[in-house]
Amino acid sequence: MSFGMQPQQAPSDTDRSVPTSPSIFSSAAAQTIQPSSPRLFFSSAAAANPNAGSHRRIAIAVDLSDESAHAVKWAVQNYLRPGDAVILLHVRSTSVLYGADWGSIDHSVSATAAGIKHANSEESQQKLEDDFDAFTTIKAQDLAQPLVEAQIPFKIHIVKDHDMKERLCLEVERLGLSAVIMGSRGFGASRRNSKGRLGSVSDYCVHHCVCPVVVVRYPEEAGAVAGSADEAAAEKETELLPVPEEQVYRDPSDGQKGA
Repeated sequence: MSFGMQPQQAPSDTDRSVPTSPSIFSSAAAQTIQPSSPRLFFSSAAAANPNAGSHRRIAIAVDLSDESAHAVKWAVQNYLRPGDAVILLHVRSTSVLYGADWGSIDHSVSATAAGIKHANSEESQQKLEDDFDAFTTIKAQDLAQPLVEAQIPFKIHIVKDHDMKERLCLEVERLGLSAVIMGSRGFGASRRNSKGRLGSVSDYCVHHCVCPVVVVRYPEEAGAVAGSADEAAAEKETELLPVPEEQVYRDPSDGQKGA
């Protein structure tokens, strides 16, 4: 009894394995249409060697302010080392699109925002969001210049959320970071009368992030803290000055009696 050769059937579409490209983001994060979805940009150094092994995953949380620019420079000069995977992490608050305070940043699109802030049409809102997206990307690339000059590979990771503090901590956990570096103030907060206290965002991250948080003080703030310490020391010295002793009056007759 002989058996005929059965023709080999081609695998169905459901049986074929779909190759997946390595990514640090979940499938839910790949939908770029949603407001809270991340946008990812690779530096030329990172694109040239995307599979390079790294020992640490370090994020620098930036908010497009001077404090953030200083934090990036400080990280390049004092913290980052060869082999680190560096991510510029920016959480853009969605409230800036709807008439909220844009902070102390000099936004080049503020005139456009002022002209259409009262518009209710979807077209106007979309235009404002697109303008701010473009501005955010340009500013983030400007902040990354110290990394470019030092030839450190990096990625720019931008997400949108109404709660910057909570979203920062969530992204830190989701990206599996080894550490996060950020300025002590900034994120729209004023440095005036800070007296060395942490801003609300950095303070929240220090207490809630799952990885170590390195807080970098801005030079002006560090000088203000030193000045406050000197003033406090001067006040303390003033308070502890010895009181001069009063001269005690002695009656000459007391000496004669003792003799």
